[in-house]
Amino acid sequence: MSAAAPRVIAIDVGGTGIRTALIDAHAKVHDQTWRPTARERGPGSVVRTVTALAAELADAARRAAAPAHVIGLALPGIVDEATGTALYSATIGWRDVPFGDLITQATGLPTAITHDVRAGGIAEARLGAGRGHRRFLFVPIGTGIAAAIMTDATPEPGAHHRAGEIGHLTIRPRGDRCACGARGCAETYASASAISRRYAMATGYSADASEVAFLAADGEEAARRVWEQAVDVLADTLLQTATVLDPPLIVLGGAVAASGELLLSPLRAAMASKAVVTVVPALALAELGDRAGCLGAGLAALDLITVRADVGGHLR
Repeated sequence: MSAAAPRVIAIDVGGTGIRTALIDAHAKVHDQTWRPTARERGPGSVVRTVTALAAELADAARRAAAPAHVIGLALPGIVDEATGTALYSATIGWRDVPFGDLITQATGLPTAITHDVRAGGIAEARLGAGRGHRRFLFVPIGTGIAAAIMTDATPEPGAHHRAGEIGHLTIRPRGDRCACGARGCAETYASASAISRRYAMATGYSADASEVAFLAADGEEAARRVWEQAVDVLADTLLQTATVLDPPLIVLGGAVAASGELLLSPLRAAMASKAVVTVVPALALAELGDRAGCLGAGLAALDLITVRADVGGHLR
């Protein structure tokens, strides 16, 4: 990379780990790192960790004579991207954290704040399974279930920054209690964490979602029941979502989608059998895996460079 070529620092904050990368103007990744989020220390500690890490990465880039121009930060929970504020995260516990200002103060660099799922949608739209599709949904299925509503590689945040929270659709009325307080939410049955929890309750053994899928395919009865229930709930969830949004494509990511055709084949069949007025969208697996959020944060940062160049002034 030449000294004049734009570079950005991308940071993706997750419940377990924080991924970082230095990304060039061609979205090529350099100098990847991973650190534990250490959320058990409390939300204030995580905020300090993220801020200190951004400053450390900016300093390292300067010392390497490859200074970054912008920082892109992808955050979980409810995120106001316009003000750069993390409004709330149930996973980490923070509320109303002005990350845009904190990171800029710590590094001296403009900061692009994104929501982690919407960042993943941006990356899949430009670099992954959404390429060539004007409209699609990106649905990562991990600790929870959410969707990025993508049009022309741009995610829709919603009027209150909550668009795409499909994991909290009530799919099984009077069903199990969700962490949100409601009953029968999709992610109490079909998220990766729910699949693991339900399998452990049924057998006394621990297994991640992909392992449960393979055990089900091998004929283990408990795994089969858990997996079939998860697929059935996910089919209802995606059909309800498709009834409202009518996407031509749904790109599935996250830990559950790592099971590949063990998910796609029964999910396609279930959606086809249940659909009444809804046109069943095509299903595809995400291509970028757990790199999507970090890449999307980097792409949002590169976009900020372009905007600043266009307006000839300072943004955040």
